[in-house]
Amino acid sequence: MATSTSSDLQPVEEYKDKGLKGGALGLVSSVVMGVASTAPAYSLAATLFFVVGAVLSKSPSVALLAFVPMLLCSIGYSEMNKADPDCGTTFTWATRAFGPKTGWAGGWAILAADILVMASLAQVAGQYMFLLFNADGIGDNATSIYVLLVGVGWIVAMSYICYRGIEVSAWFQRILLTIEIIMLLVLAVTALVKATGSHPPPTAVQPSFSWLWPFGGGLTLSDFVSGIILMLFIYWGWDTAVSVNEETKDKAKTPGRAAIISTVILLLTYVIVIFGIQAFAGFGSKGIGLANPAHEFDVLSVAGSAIFGSGGFGTFLSRLLILMVLTSASASTQTTILPTARTTLSMAAYKAIPKSFAKIHPRYLTPTTSTIAMGLVSIVLYVILNYIAGGNPIGDAVTAIGLYIAFYYGLTAFSCVWYYRKTLTSSARNLLMQGILPFLGGLIMYAAGIYSLQSDWVATNSLTFWTVPGLRWQIGGIFIIAVVSALVGVLGFIFMRLTAPAFFKKETLTRGTPTLVPDEF
Repeated sequence: MATSTSSDLQPVEEYKDKGLKGGALGLVSSVVMGVASTAPAYSLAATLFFVVGAVLSKSPSVALLAFVPMLLCSIGYSEMNKADPDCGTTFTWATRAFGPKTGWAGGWAILAADILVMASLAQVAGQYMFLLFNADGIGDNATSIYVLLVGVGWIVAMSYICYRGIEVSAWFQRILLTIEIIMLLVLAVTALVKATGSHPPPTAVQPSFSWLWPFGGGLTLSDFVSGIILMLFIYWGWDTAVSVNEETKDKAKTPGRAAIISTVILLLTYVIVIFGIQAFAGFGSKGIGLANPAHEFDVLSVAGSAIFGSGGFGTFLSRLLILMVLTSASASTQTTILPTARTTLSMAAYKAIPKSFAKIHPRYLTPTTSTIAMGLVSIVLYVILNYIAGGNPIGDAVTAIGLYIAFYYGLTAFSCVWYYRKTLTSSARNLLMQGILPFLGGLIMYAAGIYSLQSDWVATNSLTFWTVPGLRWQIGGIFIIAVVSALVGVLGFIFMRLTAPAFFKKETLTRGTPTLVPDEF
């Protein structure tokens, strides 16, 4: 079927429903999905130590810098969604723009990133469940069998919520995200008030607007690149707002707007919270200092206890903060399952993976096989990584995700430019929004990805490493996980290419192919 073109020369693909529950989400729910997927509290708790280690007081400026490529790529997502509101997002759009091989690689990058992060999310949820009830002896042991069991339970619970329906998921996310954002802002404001008050804590440093300026401070370009790569992970996840596009009201416009709004909300949240916490905690390597390695994976709960104090209401707020990080990890678990299941749904609809992944529940109108498979694979990988090298591969897996984030975000941005290439010069708006801005976003993402790849090769940058027999080369665990994940994708590609070649022969999805209804439900 030929591609239709509107009066302003915008290419638009003919749309057909896949069987998902259309019109279930409005703009607010879509924004909630996008912000909740990034898990702001979890991301800050797990990453702020490393960001401060890279750029010290300039952490707020790195949050601003990392926002730029995210915003530019979100514009590319928005523009592509207008033409083709398909839940396969990068997979579908890259296939239409560059062909099936590139599209399949983009789809696999989404799956790899989402699956790799699940172990960390489940582990954090398990730990904070015990910390919430003062069972610190168990909660402080990330690889405890009890933490593992609770983490597995969270994956099962979140998978079930995703299975039951998108509206249930959206309602649940609104509650969790409301608690999370309010608590983060309360934490930041309280920290700033106490740090600048008449009796600041001994660790406090005077806040300065120079923290928002990336220049000065004796830092190198390499320092800032390292910090930006870490911040890319903190921002990652807003694309869930676009992944649920086929279940959204005004699916051609709302998801794209939600993606852009999500990145702006995240920017404001991160800058305010980082500003407040580092003013209160300082940069020392003792106590609550942000350079204390004893708290490298748990900055928020430690800082929160000091910020809120040990009084009655302060204890309540400290516990609420722990609950917030717990719900943040839990919410992100759910909103990681959602886009993955919809990516595999789309890939199956176009016969790029087995057609069983395209099944839709007749009552809940959600992907059945895709959702269940995502949960099961995540559990298996979590259990395996938990028992290898003291669970350290889980941390390396989170870092390895950066490569895949850069790849598929950048690929989507480049797909936008190439898809609209014939109409870019039809107006100044098209040239800017569909050409220049997404292209710059893609360039920055790929530059960050290439830098990350060569940096991750070094064993000292990872929590684990592998020594090459006979050569004594030590290769970082981050690099190994990224490469192994890519090899699994290559094997999947070869298998499908041999057993179901229709997609790869451009028989099921091309530039002019309408969005398909799955063959079987």
